[in-house]
Amino acid sequence: MDISTALLLLAAITAYLLWFTFISRSLSGPRVWPMLGSLPGLIENCDRMHDWISDNLRACGGTYQTCICAIPFLARKQGLVTVTCDPRNLEHILKSRFDNYPKGPTWQAVFHDLLGQGIFNSDGDTWLFQRRTAALEFTTRTLRQAMARWVSRAIKLRFCPILEEAQNQGQPVDLQDVLLRLTFDNICGLAFGKDPQTCAQGLPENSFASAFDRATEASLQRFILPKVLWKLKRWLRLGLEVNLSRSLVHMDEYLSNVINSRKKELLTQKKDGNPHDDLLSRFMKKKETYSDEFLQHVSLNFILAGRDTSAVALSWFFWLIIQHPIVEDKILREICIVLMETRGVDMSTWFEEPLGFEELDRLIYLKASLSETLRLYPSVPEDSKHVVADDVLPDGTFVPAGSSVTYSIYSVGRLRLTWGDDCLEFRPQRWLSGDEKEFIQHDSYKFVAFNAGPRICLGKGLAYQQMKSVAAATLLRHKLTLVPGHKVEQKMSLTLFMKYGLKVNVHKRDLGAVVEKITGEEKKQGKL
Repeated sequence: MDISTALLLLAAITAYLLWFTFISRSLSGPRVWPMLGSLPGLIENCDRMHDWISDNLRACGGTYQTCICAIPFLARKQGLVTVTCDPRNLEHILKSRFDNYPKGPTWQAVFHDLLGQGIFNSDGDTWLFQRRTAALEFTTRTLRQAMARWVSRAIKLRFCPILEEAQNQGQPVDLQDVLLRLTFDNICGLAFGKDPQTCAQGLPENSFASAFDRATEASLQRFILPKVLWKLKRWLRLGLEVNLSRSLVHMDEYLSNVINSRKKELLTQKKDGNPHDDLLSRFMKKKETYSDEFLQHVSLNFILAGRDTSAVALSWFFWLIIQHPIVEDKILREICIVLMETRGVDMSTWFEEPLGFEELDRLIYLKASLSETLRLYPSVPEDSKHVVADDVLPDGTFVPAGSSVTYSIYSVGRLRLTWGDDCLEFRPQRWLSGDEKEFIQHDSYKFVAFNAGPRICLGKGLAYQQMKSVAAATLLRHKLTLVPGHKVEQKMSLTLFMKYGLKVNVHKRDLGAVVEKITGEEKKQGKL
């Protein structure tokens, strides 16, 4: 190497280091490394990513900016990430300047093969049209009734028998796996009126469910890899990209058959026949003509949104209940009081059918416990947006166009300023009035488990309905204990799965003492 080349190289390195020193001083949060940005810290803490992000946010006052690509011309644009949990910033991003923070090209590219331009993978007019159409359906009582029918049927004929078999045989069960199967069957029934029967006795495999799982896993892996790399793997048909291609073909065939058969059924359906009340049929009955591809994406988008989120929330709920027996006793007492008033003191009638609408609506403490679970363990712990134009967040943070903003839903629920010094404690009472008779709805930008603003979850009410129904049916019949030695850890994914599942032992519930105590108290109060 001659002297001129060496001097040129030295000058380039010196210039880069001077630039890097300047830009690293303008950033906060985790340490930034030359070229690699904050990726080393991200990799080092991958097993506790959400807590690591929370630690950084706590140290930086609720917002920090970091660089995942410390390269000139990229570091202040595509490589810059603003991370926040400040409720003021969230309201700004999700509502006030909604149009400036879309899903963006990265998100859409990752999920396009699976979700197309569906409601959860689109922006602008495409999203708005689907949102308005779906919103009309989610406000109807008939959809709630359809959900209740699918959930009640699955609980009575599948979920409860599986737990009873585990109890009788003294065998542990992976509750997370069973719940994922249960919610998959329910959401498929609600989305397109077909039952894949993954939660049947013996927990059988289903080709559509397996294809959906493989396609979701492959799509999620794209978030980890640089765009150039996963596109190269797709072109070369390597790794999970092969699984994605094959799974998409299988799912396309399955849903095409469903759509074609549904078209024939709707054409020949008699006035006095049983009308289809699933989402797919509702879209097909509208005056507008939709392509089969659009209808497929409608179904897949709602399955993705409704399956994992409720199952994961219930898994963390049951784990927390096992750790907090006093909360479990209060929930059980509430269920028993409601059933004594609606079905009488004959406990045999309590198990004939899952709880109905009115009974579920009265379970205020149970709803508070589920909400507290979602505060601490939101099903989707982090979400991100693309910045269209330069902007300044309410806390004074400047965000340049082309960069991205990540809002940590996990950290919002653990913010001491919002939830108090006991923010890390599981306390359902924080969702109740002083006399614990009314449920208190907190600000949607302080409790973001169901998103907020124009994209707030349409199925929030249905999700609570399903979770309360499953929780009540389980706790009424069984007491759950964690299998000794089983580790409960978070899995690093877009959804807050338990890494090793939730292995529990199932025991028979003795309601005698609970009912006796309630009866004794009511006699003292002169109610009996």
